[in-house]
Order: sequence, then C-alpha cells, then structure tokens
Amino acid sequence: MTLTQLEIPGLEITPKVDATDFFSESSAESRGEIFTREEVVDFILDLTKWDSDSNLEDCRLLEPSCGTGEFLIPAIIRFLDSKDDVSAKEIAHNFLGVEVNKQALQKCRQRVANLLIEYKFSKKDAKWLSHQWVRHGDFLTMSLDADFTHIVGNPPYVRQEALPDELLKLYRAKYSTMYDRADLYVPFFEKSLSLLVDGGSHGFICSDRWMKNKYGGPLRDMVSNEFHLDAYIDFTGTDAFHDEVVAYPAVTIIRRGKGTRTHSAIRPKVSKSILAGLSKSILAKRSTTKVIVVENVASGAEPWLLENLPLVAELRKLEKKLPRVEEAGCKVGIGVATGADKIYIKRDRDLDIEEELKLPILTTRDVRDGKVQWDDRYVLNPFQGNTSKLVDPDDYPKLKAYLSKHEEGIRKRHVSKKSPNAWFKTIDRIYPELTSVPKLLIPDIKGEAEVILDKGEFYPHHNFYYITTSEWDLHALQAVMLSPIAKAFVSTYSLKMRGDCLRFQAQYLRRIRLPEWDSIDSKVRNELAKAAKKQDYVKCNELVRQVYGISQKAWKIFAAV
Repeated sequence: MTLTQLEIPGLEITPKVDATDFFSESSAESRGEIFTREEVVDFILDLTKWDSDSNLEDCRLLEPSCGTGEFLIPAIIRFLDSKDDVSAKEIAHNFLGVEVNKQALQKCRQRVANLLIEYKFSKKDAKWLSHQWVRHGDFLTMSLDADFTHIVGNPPYVRQEALPDELLKLYRAKYSTMYDRADLYVPFFEKSLSLLVDGGSHGFICSDRWMKNKYGGPLRDMVSNEFHLDAYIDFTGTDAFHDEVVAYPAVTIIRRGKGTRTHSAIRPKVSKSILAGLSKSILAKRSTTKVIVVENVASGAEPWLLENLPLVAELRKLEKKLPRVEEAGCKVGIGVATGADKIYIKRDRDLDIEEELKLPILTTRDVRDGKVQWDDRYVLNPFQGNTSKLVDPDDYPKLKAYLSKHEEGIRKRHVSKKSPNAWFKTIDRIYPELTSVPKLLIPDIKGEAEVILDKGEFYPHHNFYYITTSEWDLHALQAVMLSPIAKAFVSTYSLKMRGDCLRFQAQYLRRIRLPEWDSIDSKVRNELAKAAKKQDYVKCNELVRQVYGISQKAWKIFAAV
C-alpha cells in the first residue's frame, strides 16, 4: 500500500491500515457523506468568527472531512476578502482540508484552484496551494500539530457496524471516546477538539445523539474538562442539508477554554437572513425570543439538557430529594433477544419441541390500546433451568430435530459465529423464573408512555423493558409510570425519534425518581393503589402529584410535556 506523505511539517501517516484502504474509492453513502446547505455553512463560519472583517492572518482553519469543499471554499473566500495582495507561500499554512475519498479530493482541489485563479493567483501557484490545502488521508490516523484556531465541518455519519473490523479496532485503540456504540463522528470530535489552540473555536453540524446517550459520555466529559459549549442550535426537522436525513442534526460551537453560559436556539428556519440575524444575537451574547441562555450545560459525563428549562429546573428539585427508581426497590430490565425470532418464537403448534423448553412470550404486537391480546406465541428456551448452561439436545429428541431443521439459519447469527460450541443459544440468557414474576412492561419507542401490567404470565420480548418490584404496589407503580412525572424524566433525557417519539429505554427509565413506598402516607398509598386498579388516571395523577410534593403551578409544567 502506498500512502501519501504530506509536505506540511509535523504531519505524517503511520498506521499500516487506515480508512484510505477502505474508503478511497467508496461511494458517498458508504462513507457517510451528507451535503450541508450554504446558509448553514455561512452560519457556522459566522459563529466561529471566521469572517472577512476579522484579522485572519495568523489563523489556521481545518475541515477534517472536507469532501468537495463545502466549508473550505467559503472559508477561503472570506479569508482572501480580508487580505490585500499575498503570495502563495505566505498563506500556505492557513488551511487544511483532509479527505479520504480520491474522487471528492480531486474535485475539491479543482474547486480550490479555480477559486484561487479568480483571485489572480497564477495557475502554478493555485495548483500548488490546492495540494497544500487539500490532503488525501485518514484524518483519524494523521499526526497533526495542535495549532488550529478554527475547525469546522460536517463529520461523516457512519455507524460503527458499517466499519471494517480492522478499522474499528484501530479507532477503539486510539480514541477513548470510541466507547460502547459510538459512531464514527464521535472520534472526529475528539481528534479535532484536541487540535485546537487555547481560545480556538470548533463548529460542527452533526447528529445530536452523543449529547444525551450512553456512548456520548466520554466525549461530554472531555468537553466539560477542557472546553466550553458556547452555542447550541437544534436543526431537527429543518432542511439543513441538501438531502433528507434520518439523523437529528445540531450545530455546536465549542471553544477551548472556560465558561458557564451557552446560547441556544431551537429549530430556526434555514434562510440566509434569519440565520445571519441569529448568529449576531448569539455572538452579542443576547437573550431574545429566539435565543435562550443555559447555565452550566456540561457537567462531567452527564447528559446535556438544553430544552424546556423550566421543566429541567423542576426535575433537578426532585433529583435532589428522591432516590432513583432502582434505589427505591424496583428493578429495570429488558426482554430476550434471540437473533432469529422467526425460528425461536412461534405459535405453540408450530414450535415442535418439548413443553418444558417453551415459555409464553409477549411481544409488542400482542398489545393493542394498552391491553394484552396474546397470540399464543412461545419462545424456545435452550438453557438448563435457571442456569446459563445449555441443555443437551441429545436429551430432547424433538428439540434436536427442530434445531437440525433450522441449523443453517441459526448458525448465520453473529452470536453463533462468536460461540460455535454454543451455536443454538439465544443472544440473551433466558431466566424462566421471570415469566411468573408480576411486572410492568413498557414498549421502547412510543409517542406516549404505554405501561402494561403482567400479573406473571409472560416472558418479555426484547422490544419491551420491564420493571419488577418487591417494595411498591405494582398498580400504584403503573400509575406513576403513566403519569406526567415519568414522561417528563424520559422526554428530558431520552433521544427523540422520528415523529418526536421517545425511547423508553432502561437508561432513561432508571433516571426516574421515585419515593420509597414506606415513606408515603398509608392513606395516600391505599387511595393510589385503588385508583390505579380502577384505571382512574385523573385521580391517579392528582395523587401522584401529592406523593411527589409538587405544587399545582409546577404540575402544569409537567402536564405540558
């Protein structure tokens, strides 16, 4: 493999394998290329103070995944408009764009060269500068000097599952933020932030997933320790890109340095005049009807809460005085994932195995309007009793025949390839005793909370999270989970999906604060349990309000979620 040796001092490529081996000839889709609208590019350049009215002579700008130069070209125009006559050599150090794809690289270089010629540079100097400024390589494996005053761009949105194993292993070894399920844009943040000088400004438009979820924890911690979030603009549902995207985009302006105040705006219209006015307000540090000021957003690895600040203030009060749900005698879990539901989950008559290896399973398709309408489906349980040890198929002739019939499909699963000696186990271990335990079942993705009370009849499928308790009355707990309290916690910490649906995942359910059952007045406890059994949720909500000690005025904030 031949790797490009860069001419800029302090910049070299050392790994034997990097992204150039996989993405140099790849499609735009496979490398996560999404084109940002010109108005948004100008907005980010404005917010990072890269403009023609500033003194940019000693500044250096980086676009880490420059594509065809969406940010680089307008940044160069602003730079040249701020200068009088300059030589190519004098400005060779002011820009760097890195691109892994050769086709995009060549187009970017040509655009840069054509632009320079328009600004009266010779063809020779224009070509030379275009090669100095636009480099082929893997940004994440390049050795770069930390001397950039401005870093802007739209990092690639590539899920880690789409990365070749060698590349994922390399990035995990190099970047502490490549944690859990972190996607490729996360180490782009880590690497580019590390290259900023003191006071340097970093502006990305990117998915906002990392600001709240588990995998973003290390990156949030990094920002909290060494940087400050100057501005946050939520572009969800706007036309910030030329193509429609699934990701929820946000612009973040992060500065190397300290601070306490973040200026935030929610879903502005993408127009040149509106974004220009918004950037002026943010840079002037003004609070307006469109710009709100949030204090101390970044606190270690904690999620960033930047919306509905009155609600956040009320939640903070509850967090100070009440334990988390699992500290109050409840357990949150998730149902079983098999890796091949069409084989492992079938109606009783179609699952021809020994009866003791079947468990009645509930899936979200069995729940309609909050009520269970079970469709007679069972899950194959390959484990011995309550252990993690697999049964011996030789002891179960029907199971052996069934596994043999479906062996090809079962062995295709990742879990089978990873553990060939246990090829027929489900992805998750099954705990058969859970079937008979009374529990609350909560579907993952919903616009509104749906909480089903299972008296102990079913095993939950993995599209359900469940709550068991030895302390709380289960009907009363169901009322709390259906109340504005639970939704407020989940909506504040959860990532929103299309249609503003919420993720009722374990990590968010565990953030719900809950009084200890014994700490509640016995009369109120009894009334709450009684009202919950009758499904009188108007009365339940009033009793929940009393249990949490929330004023009528504050309750309106919760009820508006």
